[in-house]
Amino acid sequence: MQLEFSPEEIAFQKEVRTFIAENYPENLRSVQDEGHDLSKEDFLSWHRILAKKGWIAPAWPVEYGGTGWTATQRFIWSEELAAADCVGTMPFGLSMVGPVIYTFGTPEQKARFLPGILSGDDWWCQGYSEPGAGSDLASLRTKAVRDGDHYVVNGQKTWTTMAQHADWGFFLVRTDSDAKAQEGISFLLIDMKTPGVTVRPIITLGGEHEVNEVWLEDVRVPVENRVYEENKGWTCAKFLLAHERTGIAAVARSKRGVEKIKAIARTEQDGDLPLIANPFFKRKISELEIDLTALEFTELRSLAGEAAGKGPGPESSLLKIKGSEIQQRITELALEAVGHYGAPYFRGFGEGDNEHPIGPDYAHRAAPTYFNTRKTTIYGGSNEIQRNIIAKMVLGI
Repeated sequence: MQLEFSPEEIAFQKEVRTFIAENYPENLRSVQDEGHDLSKEDFLSWHRILAKKGWIAPAWPVEYGGTGWTATQRFIWSEELAAADCVGTMPFGLSMVGPVIYTFGTPEQKARFLPGILSGDDWWCQGYSEPGAGSDLASLRTKAVRDGDHYVVNGQKTWTTMAQHADWGFFLVRTDSDAKAQEGISFLLIDMKTPGVTVRPIITLGGEHEVNEVWLEDVRVPVENRVYEENKGWTCAKFLLAHERTGIAAVARSKRGVEKIKAIARTEQDGDLPLIANPFFKRKISELEIDLTALEFTELRSLAGEAAGKGPGPESSLLKIKGSEIQQRITELALEAVGHYGAPYFRGFGEGDNEHPIGPDYAHRAAPTYFNTRKTTIYGGSNEIQRNIIAKMVLGI
């Protein structure tokens, strides 16, 4: 595995760095710097710039709108995005349902849905988890009954991220109640404006409206919106989850998070010595960096395998476990670094108004981010489930 960039790759890195510096929206940077919640339009402003450039879907095949970049170029791209602290593009269309559609979909489905995913005209959400069917996804109960050229769908989904903005959703539904759990599931694409679809907010501990519950009551979905064969949706689900778990590792953004913690720890607080002078805190940062470096090399090996024609397999579970655990450790250290300024009840309060929160700017999002990151070891398949997959598929136990 080659670990040093070639001259061509160094030139590509400079090209990417220059493009980001010249094109990243200034108003979006201001929203990020001020710690405000990002709107749908905030996310789409960067998405559209990348789409116009042709860089919105680096991992897609060229024939469907991909860049044709090598695995190393895609690694460089993610590194530069993180280094510039760019907002991430929404993964539900680009990294999840898009690959499912161009791999398993019909020509008509590809022509209908892929352009909207690339342009950002269609915002997607994921209808997988249900009350009582999260890590044990195959026990889902949302039911779809065939009625002529339509399915009639009834059920409930939960923790549906950004569904309040979604134009479309991809849903796992049960189409055969008598089959074995994983063999009676189908993969449906549902227009979120269809009568019977209701989105209700779930407010997180950090105070954000990020996730939702989605109710489906007699929702009529055309059969042509089913991806792959009826009762074979679990094949699509496994394929999608492998891509999601690889993305959850977020090595580049974790490296950026560690750098932010170092910057905070070097800052003097109330006349005291910087926290970085504390050997116990310094040790925590060092241990975190060592684990992150190991994760980065694991991701590089995975990319090397992908470059050799191997898709993400069981090794994606390794990336998911360590990546999500490292993300949680980063937010724990950040909260420790900001000290009492990270107290949750300070969020949004100031001296007479909400425009001047208490404490330094870097402390304002520490608590909400900490709370929000508790979920990373659960979504995409809980880490306990991932360890079972590794035991069976990697270690052969």
